[in-house]
Amino acid sequence: MKLISACLTGCECRYDGKSNTVQSFVEMVEQGEAVFICPEQIGGLSTPRPPAEIVGGDGEDVLDGKAKVITNTGEDVTSKFIKGAYEALRAAKLAGIKEAILKESSPSCGSAKIYDGTFSACKVTGNGVTAALLKRNGIHVSSEETYKLTSSS
Repeated sequence: MKLISACLTGCECRYDGKSNTVQSFVEMVEQGEAVFICPEQIGGLSTPRPPAEIVGGDGEDVLDGKAKVITNTGEDVTSKFIKGAYEALRAAKLAGIKEAILKESSPSCGSAKIYDGTFSACKVTGNGVTAALLKRNGIHVSSEETYKLTSSS
């Protein structure tokens, strides 16, 4: 069983109210091979919502209290990102999930790169808050860019 970012399965839960549908991930859910979650929504954020970026580090730093998640309007939404990460971890543990496929570049779900906190479209190496927490708890995390579909035939 896999955990997939809800936006990758067609849910219109991105900050801008859109999705990033990947048909093969939709099919995984339809075939009972995966479940989906949006850590930002489950953490209490609305859709649509102002874009947010991690300022002062990455998701590891947010979890350690060394960085914050801030919207482009200056609102500190760190606590909602942390709550969403812990709720996603709880769901993953309940479902026995060992692997997650999360949306790259997201301040929650990015697993290799995230935006740099300047709202200038620059990306840096790092994990989002949820990706960092899942990795800390032994769940393998990849993105829609790095996940390799394998044939079951």
